[in-house]
Parts: sequence; structure tokens; C-alpha cells
Amino acid sequence: MFPHVSGALLIAASIATDHLMTFRGKFADSLVVEQLDKLSVSFLVDDLEIRRGGVAANICFGLGKLGLSPVLVGAVGEDFGDYRSWLERHGVDCDHVHVSDSKHTARFVCTTDETMAQFASFYPGAMSEARLIELAPIVKAVGEPSYVLIGADDPDGMLRHTDECRQRGYAFIADPSQQLAFGSGELIQQLVDGATILFSNEYESHLIESKTGWSAAEVLERVGTQVTTLGAAGVRITRQGEDPIVVQACKNVNAVEPTGVGDAFRAAFLAATAWGLGLERSAQVGCTLAAYVVETVGTQEYSFTSQQFVARLAESYGAEAAAEVAPHLG
Repeated sequence: MFPHVSGALLIAASIATDHLMTFRGKFADSLVVEQLDKLSVSFLVDDLEIRRGGVAANICFGLGKLGLSPVLVGAVGEDFGDYRSWLERHGVDCDHVHVSDSKHTARFVCTTDETMAQFASFYPGAMSEARLIELAPIVKAVGEPSYVLIGADDPDGMLRHTDECRQRGYAFIADPSQQLAFGSGELIQQLVDGATILFSNEYESHLIESKTGWSAAEVLERVGTQVTTLGAAGVRITRQGEDPIVVQACKNVNAVEPTGVGDAFRAAFLAATAWGLGLERSAQVGCTLAAYVVETVGTQEYSFTSQQFVARLAESYGAEAAAEVAPHLG
């Protein structure tokens, strides 16, 4: 069994919005190779989709959909009002979000043409102020945390939160994900060492080993449990001195768009630990929620009833799994 989650769940990571546009043509037709040093072009786009995103917000949304009340920890701009309302309606505690008085909420702006070529920009904005957030006042307000998940965010903010967890004795979950590609080996070592849980996908697990210089066994010596998502192959859970646990992905998944799938898995995995379920069952719950996200365009656009969720869990993992989970979904 995994340690039961009885206190608050603090989710510290990025909060952002995605502005996605589609150009019904080819960028290449408007580019003159000999003139790229004088590039100045514009494209008339056909549509604009504004999607809610960010690692912390995605995970909190998933936890809220499963009946928990996670605490969102991150930095936003004054333009966060509508997004805040959306999250609060889905059970997320947004009372401790830092609001910048000078910067907008982080934003990803991307235009995609008919060949899937993209022009994109990422504006970190208020995310850079995550380094100003101290966890202790939040803990004083919400109670001792079962876990603080520290996901991709402003690197200095991630370091501050990790160090504070060590100093104050808060159990923390390392989920460095997107920052692994840009972070130094020293940074990654500091973010991972001492984590109760380390989340990553399979590529990221190898990147952690490569950049830190640690072997897979040495990584396990430094964390309590390593949870590695394997895409369509499911998830693998490893612990020092224990046999690995491998859980297959959900059956009959109609994959549409993968963005946010890992965040959904993490949310449901943590929800199941909060219900007192074991590692294998928690991974099955995680894979089930992930299936809903991969079948939907957008990271927070999925929906289901309790009955639908339980039925889907039963289809992939059996009646016993469904019977254990059903009471926790009301």
C-alpha cells in the first residue's frame, strides 16, 4: 500500500493559457529563402481557440473532477479572473495564487498551417514570479500537506519550493517534465533528490539519468517511488528492492490529441492515493482519466459521470477494481 493522503494537496507549477490558430495554407508559400534575414509576413487565420492550460491548473482540474479540493500554487496576471472562476467551479482552491501587478498570465501563442508546420511563441509573464511564493503561509492556512507536487514552472521557483519542502519536512513530489530539456544536471539533481514520488515519462526518465549522471538504480536510491508513464503502453512503477508494477493503458482508446494526458494521469493517481488505494489501483485510475483527456481536444475539456468512469475502469481493469473505486466517486 502507498501512504494514505489525509492532508492538503498543494500543486505548485505553471498556470497558462494557449491561443491556437489555424492557417489554411502553407507557410512555405509565403517565405522567400533569400530574404529570410528581412522576414516580415502575416497570415490570415481561420479560427482562434483559447484553451486553459498549465501543469498545475491541469492537475488541479483533474483532482477536482474526482472530488478532491487541491490547492493551486502558482503565479498569474490580473487577467486570471475568468480562469480562476472556472477552476473554482471545479473544486480547486485558488485562494493562494500569486497575482502579479505588472505581468500577464503565461501564454502560448501558436499558428499551425495545413502541413502541421508551426510558428509559436511562449510568454512566461507572471510565471517568473513563482519564485516569490513561500509555502509556509499557505500551509498555515490550509493545514499540513500530505504532498507538495512541484511541477514545471519558473526554475528558481521550483528550486525554492523544493528547498522549502526539505527544510520544513513537507513530503514533495518531483515532476520536472518540460524543464528537463533546459535544466542543468545540477538543477535536476536538486529537484529530484529526496522526493517521495518522481513522475516522468519514459524519455524523461532517461534524460534525468543522462543529465544527472545517476544510473536508474541511483535515481531509485534518492526517491521513494518512481512512476514512469509509457504512453500507449501504460505505466511502470518502481521502488528500491521491490518488483516493478506495470499497468497497461486503458482499452479502446480513440486517441485525438495528447496534450495534458500526463497531467490527468498524475491527478487521478494522487486522487486514488487520497482514497487509500494501492499503487497498482492508483495507476489504473490514472490511466482511466488519461484516456478521457487523449480523446478530447484541450486539457480541461473532458467530462464524464461517476457511472461512466466506473464502467470504463471495469472494462479495462475488471469488476474488482471498479468496486474499490466506485464508493469514492459518490
